[in-house]
Amino acid sequence: MLNVRNEEGIIIAEFDHGKVNSITGETLKKLRDVVKSADEDDSIRGIILTGAGRTFSGGFDLPMFLGFKTIEEIVAFFEEEEEILIELFICRKPVVSAINGHAIAGGLIVSMASDYRIAKNHPKINLGMSEIKIGLPLSLAQAEIMRFGFDSDRKYRDMMYFGRMMNVDQAKEFGIVDEIVEEADLLPRAKKIVSKWIDNPGRAFIKLKEGLKKPAADRIRQRLAGEDWRSTLNCFFDKDVRGALEFVLSMM
Repeated sequence: MLNVRNEEGIIIAEFDHGKVNSITGETLKKLRDVVKSADEDDSIRGIILTGAGRTFSGGFDLPMFLGFKTIEEIVAFFEEEEEILIELFICRKPVVSAINGHAIAGGLIVSMASDYRIAKNHPKINLGMSEIKIGLPLSLAQAEIMRFGFDSDRKYRDMMYFGRMMNVDQAKEFGIVDEIVEEADLLPRAKKIVSKWIDNPGRAFIKLKEGLKKPAADRIRQRLAGEDWRSTLNCFFDKDVRGALEFVLSMM
């Protein structure tokens, strides 16, 4: 689920599901509502994404993935997920990820769709992409949004091909985290960034962000409309992939 509250005109959206704050279809629907509110309500100044407890998000919900029975079910999920991810990516207001704990796989993807990432200073926090070790490729929108967040294709390659896990210092050096702060400063600093960006004459941030991100979003939507990406989703029925998903789930 997604816990939502409004603090000083900033929506705090908190992932809260199971041990690792996994992202379900219902979570995505609530996230879409949050983005819609920020886009349409002038009183909303921005969004902060964070997690309940000591985890940001460990990614998409594995029981949900294992529960898909037909390719049609998987396609329906990803058709909706892709558009929601794009909507988050181009939200008109500032979106800041306050990474309070592990941000892995889908959790990291969602944070990369935001405009700024602040991590809690803690030596045991891991950030990374484990998809290659499970046997799952990224969806089209996921791949494009991850790549957008890196300053080189080489970094994207190293992150995805090696399935790297990084601590917060390594993640900052790598460029996927913008700042590291102490736990008490995490949300206050995220709010400060939102305020600094949106509270300018004419809310110039909105047009600046549109100029930066709309071309990428348009390209993603063109690819979704023109390419045969749905056939790649058959991987969810591969016995080795399902075995890997079941193993990861058993370790949680």
